[in-house]
Amino acid sequence: MKDLLLVFIGGGFGSVTRFLFSKWLNPVMSSFFLGTFTANVISCLILGLITGVVGMKILPENVAKPLLLIGFCGGFSTFSTFTNELINLGKTDQMLLPGIYLILSIVAGVGGVLAGLWLSKFC
Repeated sequence: MKDLLLVFIGGGFGSVTRFLFSKWLNPVMSSFFLGTFTANVISCLILGLITGVVGMKILPENVAKPLLLIGFCGGFSTFSTFTNELINLGKTDQMLLPGIYLILSIVAGVGGVLAGLWLSKFC
């Protein structure tokens, strides 16, 4: 029951944060969905950082995993919105932009997790 509450709280904060990122950044570059992209990359960075810190026993796994990794990062990042935006970009006559968005999102996401793991070594 405690885990469900922690996931609920973390997920709520993550979802609200993602919503605010989209409202703030999507108008800046509406054809690229900068808000979703940024939220996904930052979520990957946080996931890598928290995973590394938990591995070093700095944070207890029984709290960090449900609250931060599953809850916050799960609510903050969004594969479904990313996929929907990618499909909407594909509806245009330009195929270059969806390809760039797809590749850049994957590379930046993996890079974010790796960077977070690396940064955790300095905690």
